[in-house]
Amino acid sequence: MPHISAQRAFQLLRMTEGPIVNQSLYVTASLGIADLLEDGPRDISVIADAAKVDEQALYRTLRFLAGHGVFFETTPRQFANSELSEWLRSDEPGSIRRIVIFRGSRYFLSAVAGLDNAIATGKPAHDAFERLRQDKEEARIFDDAMTDISAIWAPSIATAYDFGQWGSLMDVGGGNGLLLAAILKVHPHLCGVLADQQHVLARARTGAIWPDLKDRVVFESVDFFHSIPAICRAYLLKNVLHDWNDDQALQILRHCRRAVPSNGVLLLVEYSLGPTNTPSLGKAADMIMLASTGGKERTVDEHRELLAAAGFQLENATSIEGDITMLEAKPATS
Repeated sequence: MPHISAQRAFQLLRMTEGPIVNQSLYVTASLGIADLLEDGPRDISVIADAAKVDEQALYRTLRFLAGHGVFFETTPRQFANSELSEWLRSDEPGSIRRIVIFRGSRYFLSAVAGLDNAIATGKPAHDAFERLRQDKEEARIFDDAMTDISAIWAPSIATAYDFGQWGSLMDVGGGNGLLLAAILKVHPHLCGVLADQQHVLARARTGAIWPDLKDRVVFESVDFFHSIPAICRAYLLKNVLHDWNDDQALQILRHCRRAVPSNGVLLLVEYSLGPTNTPSLGKAADMIMLASTGGKERTVDEHRELLAAAGFQLENATSIEGDITMLEAKPATS
């Protein structure tokens, strides 16, 4: 038996620090620590007083995170933002503060804690979407995080494809509409339909992204497990199929096929799994889907098979910044 290196053992043990890092980031994001350091370094006593928390406990937390490059201890017991913690500021364009808060929430952690059950049964421990319907605060945190995740990718998606060629585009399960708005701004001759459940659209209508687009967008209440209205030439689903198992995903795609005209297109945006034996956002998201929704991330070939079963032919798969893939599918001709 080969000698086991202690260095490798410690490398593995360091991976178990993840929950500690997660919760430390969650607490400091919730407290707005990065906002308190916006104007430069501050003593821990001043930070703790402003955040209304225990000084020594906060010091130990910031010291720990500084070891990971989040915040700097500039002088003993004095901290400043780092290039990483700047992204936790609430006023920073592209801020991930609300995503970090969601990733540290009880809703998210309870799903991940059920991974053992998911691996044993292949099913999540609870219905993630039903829980969101029942808890308005958890739903708000979830929606805020999904909005900010969309904000990260929206500019790249909007410019990666000629959406304008289709004249009309429905964003199915489009949430608050941030992605659709970004696409409409880049493609000025395109008309859009934001399609989601009624309670989601009620929040979306109040958003500040629509005033300049109000003449080019309509809102359509949709339950994609029952039907999708046939009113556009192009249909977009971003991170929708990965929430569901293959049978459910196929059901959604079949409703899409009934809606997409013979001269139309279906566009899917999903995480890329990446090369074998390498870390990726897609592989991490796949574990989250396993634990929380029973869904999965899929390879291009797996998407091709699902699309074919629903009556589509995959035409193109375009990598966007390496972490997500846009799949272009058209109605099969035979």
